Amino acid sequence: MLGTVVNTLAIIAGSLLGLLLRGGIPKKFSNIIMHAIGLAVVLIGIKTALKTDDILIVIVSLALGSLLGELLRIEDRLERLGNWLGTALSKDSEGLSKGFVSASLLYCVGAMAIVGSMESGLSGNHQTLFAKSILDGVGSILFASTLGIGVLFSAASVFIYQGFITLSAGFIKPFLSPDVVSQMSAVGGLLILAIGIGLLEIKKIKIGNMLPSIFIPLCYQVLKHCYEAFI
Repeated sequence: MLGTVVNTLAIIAGSLLGLLLRGGIPKKFSNIIMHAIGLAVVLIGIKTALKTDDILIVIVSLALGSLLGELLRIEDRLERLGNWLGTALSKDSEGLSKGFVSASLLYCVGAMAIVGSMESGLSGNHQTLFAKSILDGVGSILFASTLGIGVLFSAASVFIYQGFITLSAGFIKPFLSPDVVSQMSAVGGLLILAIGIGLLEIKKIKIGNMLPSIFIPLCYQVLKHCYEAFI
């Protein structure tokens, strides 16, 4: 869990620093910074999405995962949590919710979060999560300076999400072939791309409802393994 703890602390430290800078950044500058971040996020998403040639599995994963997420109303639940935090801690509940949801999704859907957490749980190798901590810490400074205190609370999402993967790594390991990892990364890359589109204010996409899509390739591999074991 060391890698996840360091990652969580990096987000907290970066968010606090970003909040200190927030009042000193004029709105026109914070807007252009956010658009610049949005473009960078789009680029990261595109590069990550191109890590697999199994386009059919990516399409099916997005369709099934989005349907499941819509049924579970994940996005609404995340926004309600963000609004609840905003009501309790800030006058701008909508702004806090946006920062919380956007940052939580960005920090959790990438390949580094999945692969790094697996390495941490299986071999005690925290190098990937340490590298992610630096990226997330710097990103938190920029996000918190523009989106506000909601980014700070995304640290809890990262701790729970990556911690769960780390603790369950032993069970998941047999099913995580290189192909499955690349498929999960590609789906995550498309979700990162969607986050960038939202930051650029082009289109609001319910990315939270698409989160289960990342794990559809893994579920398919588990079912395939079970089927082959019984025949």
